[in-house]
Order: sequence, then C-alpha cells, then structure tokens
Amino acid sequence: MIEITPGIHIPFSEISFTFSRSSGPGGQHVNKVNSRVTLWFNLRTSPSLSESQKARLFAKLSNRINNQGQLWLVSCSHRSQTVNRQAAILRFVELLRAALQRKRPRQRTMVSRAVKARRLTAKKIRGRLKKGRVAKIDYD
Repeated sequence: MIEITPGIHIPFSEISFTFSRSSGPGGQHVNKVNSRVTLWFNLRTSPSLSESQKARLFAKLSNRINNQGQLWLVSCSHRSQTVNRQAAILRFVELLRAALQRKRPRQRTMVSRAVKARRLTAKKIRGRLKKGRVAKIDYD
C-alpha cells in the first residue's frame, strides 16, 4: 500500500509500470538497458479515491492525464530501473499529496484610517518638497 495522506492509501495493484530505453548520455549502457520507468495510474476507475478527490485531481493534474483517465509519470534520471521505479513512486505520492491539499481561503484585511491618513500626509509633504525644488526662471 502506498500512503498518500493518513486517510488515503493506494494499493500497488492499481499502479502499473512500463519500461523503455532512456535518452541522454550513458554510452553503450543506455542503448541496451530499459531503465526509463513510466508509472500509470487509472484515476477514473480507482476505488481508492472518492468522487470529489477524483474531480479535484482531474482539475489540478489535467496536463498529466490522458483521454482514458490515466495519470502518468516518467522517471529516467537514474541509471537503474529499480531506482527509477522508486523515484516515480515518490513523485507520484508528492504529486497527489500536493493536488489533494486544500489551500486556506485568504482572510481579507482592511487598512486602518490612521494608516491611510499617514500615507496621505507623507504624499503631501513629498509633493511640497518637490514643488519647492523647481527653480523658477523668469526669461522676460
């Protein structure tokens, strides 16, 4: 079981992996080993998530979900397939945790009357200072 949050657990049976050759440097090793890991998780048919959680994930992670409702992640930063698999699972957990977390609504605040008055007096003082700086030249 993969623990996303204390109340949400996803069994390994709902996750599948595909392996392919990784790109980038590595010489002969990269040409013969399938070390790139793609993690697949079907959001649409998952019994582990409620409908509201699924809707939230579809809204937040729409760029990572295909037409069949499958969420996919790719990990190819390591040379080992097992390390890439573990990295993909960790990223999957972090991604779901961040997408399911609700932001607190912003608490609106008001600027006090005294602060507004101080700002306006400071502006008036500054304006008078600038006005006094201008040299008045009479060309007549």
